[in-house]
Amino acid sequence: MNFKHIKVLITRKLPEKIEKKLEENFSVVTNKNDKKYSYKDLKKKIEDVDILIPCISDTIDASIIKAGKKLKLISNFGNGVDNLDLITASERKIKVTNTPDVLTDDTADVVLTMLLMICRKILVARERIIKGEWNGWGPSETLGERVLGKKLGIIGMGRIGLAVAKRLKVLGMEIHYHNRKKLNKKIEKKYEAKYWKNLDEMLGHIDVLSIHCPYTPETFHLLSKRRLRLLNKNCIVINTSRGEIIDEESLAELLFKRKIGGAGLDVFEHEPQITQKLFESDNVILLPHISSATSQSRIAMGERVLKNITFFVKGTSLPDLVVKTKD
Repeated sequence: MNFKHIKVLITRKLPEKIEKKLEENFSVVTNKNDKKYSYKDLKKKIEDVDILIPCISDTIDASIIKAGKKLKLISNFGNGVDNLDLITASERKIKVTNTPDVLTDDTADVVLTMLLMICRKILVARERIIKGEWNGWGPSETLGERVLGKKLGIIGMGRIGLAVAKRLKVLGMEIHYHNRKKLNKKIEKKYEAKYWKNLDEMLGHIDVLSIHCPYTPETFHLLSKRRLRLLNKNCIVINTSRGEIIDEESLAELLFKRKIGGAGLDVFEHEPQITQKLFESDNVILLPHISSATSQSRIAMGERVLKNITFFVKGTSLPDLVVKTKD
């Protein structure tokens, strides 16, 4: 296929093989130095673009979308679409796609990694060696906690939530979850998972909380100051979803005062800014939004973008079409 008359803008550097495939078939504007476009630059660049490939760190609001006079498709390089104004896109008859399914296992692996690092105090132990403070084995040296028998609470039992449950059930954790809808009995039985309709009640019952719901206006500060105080003092909070779901300042304050056992955060409320008290707290793992950062997932995401664009230019239904209604 050759659609050189179609102009495609890629906002960040994608895997080389993906960019090469796009360049073979379209007129492509790439971001060679991979520096995030300013809002002003993006608004200018989108003016004569037919297809936009943004990343989740790009704010594609009404003003940006309206600046794209020729824009017909936004093929988001990412699973979440909270960076996009879907209503404005719909009003202007611009189709939107994302890249679901390909991030599940990588994200679940990072949840497992952070949980084990926190429970076994891996960073504390490593720091002792680096600082030359380790004098050999001792029965009271850097004591952590085993995960066996701990109660895991999952908010959002979708693909990633289930992948996390699968891994941690193998390690002997009890699975509890809060979801908009109760899972069918077959799945609940498979994971021996207990459903909690009331989130507040679940929060007071668990040892570990892992967040996997999408970010929407309804889930903003779902883990509010009030709800964070419902967690027991040894509870560990893991977030690989979106930072805005947690009241980050309240979480940092509770961690600093040792009223929560620990936290593993791959996302933050005001990325890339991070609440200062999180740096001053013990037993906190902070990662720079890398839960899906494997070469395999990035290529798979790119292939998904390519597939959606190919279907679009051929006039066939889009496999990953995102639908948003005004209500």
